[in-house]
Amino acid sequence: MNITTGKIRKAQKVILYGPEGIGKSTFASKFPNPLFSDTEGSTTHLDVARFDKPTSWSMLMAQVEYVKQNKPCSTYVIDTADWAESLAKEYVINSASDARIKSIEDYGYGKGYTMLAEEFGRLLNKLQEVVDVGINVLVLAHAHMRKFEQPQEIGSYDRWELKLEKKVSPLLKEWADAVMFATYEIHVVNVDNQGAAKGKNKAQGGSRVMYTSHNPAWDAKNRWGLADKLPFDFNQIASHIITQQANTTKPVQAEVKATNQAQTKEVPKQQPKTEPKQAAATQVKSVNPFSMFPKALQDLMKQDRVTENEFREYFSGKGHFPKEMPFNNMPEDYLKGIIANWIKVITDISEHREPILDIANQDLPF
Repeated sequence: MNITTGKIRKAQKVILYGPEGIGKSTFASKFPNPLFSDTEGSTTHLDVARFDKPTSWSMLMAQVEYVKQNKPCSTYVIDTADWAESLAKEYVINSASDARIKSIEDYGYGKGYTMLAEEFGRLLNKLQEVVDVGINVLVLAHAHMRKFEQPQEIGSYDRWELKLEKKVSPLLKEWADAVMFATYEIHVVNVDNQGAAKGKNKAQGGSRVMYTSHNPAWDAKNRWGLADKLPFDFNQIASHIITQQANTTKPVQAEVKATNQAQTKEVPKQQPKTEPKQAAATQVKSVNPFSMFPKALQDLMKQDRVTENEFREYFSGKGHFPKEMPFNNMPEDYLKGIIANWIKVITDISEHREPILDIANQDLPF
């Protein structure tokens, strides 16, 4: 048996939530070498690395898997948890075998919300795997006020909470090393010297702060020994966040393309003369054969560079349909199943792919 003592410095799991517009995404951009899964398009004004906007739960899960396998960053950011939860909710609804289920409520007796929590738990498990390979994970979320009642107290009061379903929020809070609540600190002053009860009051200030410890008015915690209230500034927590050297190796496909281009410049090939009509024809943009598929599936295929032939080889090899099956004849339920099980689908496609050199030279339909 191995026994260790002392502190262990490792990648951190952080949640930052607060009202819209307070600067959560900007705060996240200060973390070491961040890479965003921007589910709501809030990083367009920031000079940061980001994946394509995930349009399905499967696409988001595939991005998390990519981070774990390739280590392209020091900090992985999901922006935001509540929009990611919406993708999970859509996934749970579309996975139903009963066509009458059109919303999470249709499952009845809270079953849909339990399934949603289980699905979100799968995401947290995958994010833990990202942390285990040395990459910080930061999850941003919006805040909202909710009535809160304690059994031993009379009456209720308002408190700030994560803008998530009741069964999902506790999972995320328990998973994290730190939960920080960012908000505006407002001071109310009496402006006519008649007292707060009778006179006219006015709000002043508006400085941004973050709370790091639990309070009846908000959820927060940390394992770093931070002060209860801090300025909303990344430098206040920077010493607790590790900096992992990201894998900056360029993808093999990109290297192959660059090599081919260099060789072409050194030994120019004799281009055959083409008739004007033929030249014009070569300028016509190739048609996307997946254009009749749901956008979520198109985005997954674009993200993983799936060609028409690869997809046909997949479904014909599995015995689902003949290889010549017209895409517009594919049942909607089958396409939903492809989206829901994308990680398994792309794993199977990748195992049967041609060598990388051939893939790099293919004319993809995207």
